[in-house]
Amino acid sequence: MTNRFITLTKAAALASVLAFAASAAAQDGNIYPLDAPAEPGAIPLGTGGVKDQPAKESWFRQWGEPMVRNVSDATLTPYLPDPAKANGTAVIVAPGGGFRWLSINNEGWKIAKALNAQGVTAFVLKYRLFPTPPTLDGLKESMNRTFAAVTPAAGKPAGEAPPAPKPPAWDLSNQQVDAEAAYALIVKNAEKWHIDPNRIGMMGFSAGAGLTMHCELHSKTMKLAFIAPIYGGQGAVEVPKDAPPLFVALAIDDPLMFHGDFGLIKSWSEAKRPVEFHLYQNGGHGFGMGYPNHPTYWWFEVFTHWLDINGFLAAKAAK
Repeated sequence: MTNRFITLTKAAALASVLAFAASAAAQDGNIYPLDAPAEPGAIPLGTGGVKDQPAKESWFRQWGEPMVRNVSDATLTPYLPDPAKANGTAVIVAPGGGFRWLSINNEGWKIAKALNAQGVTAFVLKYRLFPTPPTLDGLKESMNRTFAAVTPAAGKPAGEAPPAPKPPAWDLSNQQVDAEAAYALIVKNAEKWHIDPNRIGMMGFSAGAGLTMHCELHSKTMKLAFIAPIYGGQGAVEVPKDAPPLFVALAIDDPLMFHGDFGLIKSWSEAKRPVEFHLYQNGGHGFGMGYPNHPTYWWFEVFTHWLDINGFLAAKAAK
């Protein structure tokens, strides 16, 4: 793994962690326990557990959204479009959350339903996560410590403060195995789910964007037809010679992911692989489907237009 990609992945993971802590500092930031919701159709992937996991899977609600943490057993939930609209394209959707929790509705279920409306079959990947403390108070304290570790010293401008310590290297072995198992399951059931196995893509948000890039760059078993890392890291990478079309959306005021670096886009462009990049005037980090009255509100329509232009919304030819 190149140092550049390690930086990209660490940025994606840390972004959701910092977004959580920064929001808590700026607003009420309360989180509330939540009973586990029904997950109809969720398929266990059987990829194993998580080492040194201190707590069982649990759910909480923040900013009106359900979140899940301490995931030790990965699942894949199919969202099937109306058969009259189905076009044979499928997307694995990887929510974000710093690899510590998943914003599974804002960056998962909502995205899957929107894809269904375009005739695309979607699969929300609930991948295994790094352990967090058993209690919600412990979770908040760990997030605050993480935020404090990368905040400039009080009373000093950012340029005069000592540089923040670098985040640790993230081992995404579990998450990659989960994604590979999801891909294999989709291929195995392609006929049942009316999917063209040559039209399986992956998209992710924040940490999920990092996982999407990690799979494209390192998996030996996933042959993705397209990838869409949304508000992920922008560091340069070594592009595979047969890299798929890449779609990127990001807000210029994202304090965690945009620092004037266009390395990822430049890498794809210089490798002469298809790439489309949308840098929005505002929207911050974690905008999901987009906020009303913000430029990011329309990113999904732009994405589906891109899918269409690249032939992924055309109906699969009958055999």
